[in-house]
Amino acid sequence: MVSLSPWKSHPLSALVRSRPFVPLTKFLAQSSSQSSAQSKLLTESLIEPDRVTAAAQLQSTNHSPATEPIITINSRISSWLTPIAYVLGALLLPTYFRMRLMGQENLPREGAVILAPTHRARWDSLLVPYAVGRFVTGRDLRFMVSANEMTGLQGWLIRRLGGFPVNPCHPAIASLRYGVEVLQNQEMLVIYPEGNIFRDQQLRSLKPGLARLALQAESSKPGLGIKVVPIHLEYDQPFPRLGCKVNITIGEPLEVSAYRQGSVKQNAQRLTEDLEAALRQIGDRGYDVNY
Repeated sequence: MVSLSPWKSHPLSALVRSRPFVPLTKFLAQSSSQSSAQSKLLTESLIEPDRVTAAAQLQSTNHSPATEPIITINSRISSWLTPIAYVLGALLLPTYFRMRLMGQENLPREGAVILAPTHRARWDSLLVPYAVGRFVTGRDLRFMVSANEMTGLQGWLIRRLGGFPVNPCHPAIASLRYGVEVLQNQEMLVIYPEGNIFRDQQLRSLKPGLARLALQAESSKPGLGIKVVPIHLEYDQPFPRLGCKVNITIGEPLEVSAYRQGSVKQNAQRLTEDLEAALRQIGDRGYDVNY
């Protein structure tokens, strides 16, 4: 007769003894490798169209504190700073620039909206709210901003004017989820689909991240009805100065719900291609910036 200790007779004992022993150092290495792999997988899903889809990664619930660092997104629309910024913009921008606005009738007054402007100067982030924001649609804008711009006083201001950081090369899961939440709350989100500032006025191939984020948000909340609005900005100077002429042309919205017939990769590619075509079309209408 074999006498068993209380632990050996416990039901969990067999389960523990059946699992292979893994040294602590090897376990930590495996955890680190899994964390890096998950981060890389999600990044590639939104940046590289040939890798796994963003939908599967953003919907995953298998993240834990051990495999994903907790990042707090500190962004809001300040109740006192935002009105001041809009008033200053309305007073100063028409004085600094000679502007021509076209297509404001295409702006949705409600619902989830992604504004997709071309990116030609740092002034873009002031001109877009002037052209489509509070004084035009009655709505405030949220901005997806490159993380290296979110430092010091500038970062403090951006966070209180609706901006939140994202690393365009390695976007954190928290930033992407926050972007989805902004759309689920039926707000206006500004994303520059070219990714960087290009001062030669030539439209670059668009990054697939905008389309993938839009499709993920649309699939996460049926009937959300996200619209993507192309906006073409054109200056008559590569580095705008006082008196610079600028055209801001707003195109007709693209309905994200119309891009859900194929795979996520195929839908994102079609939406990206159609958005690029729309930006080229409104940019090639022959408007003369030298008016």
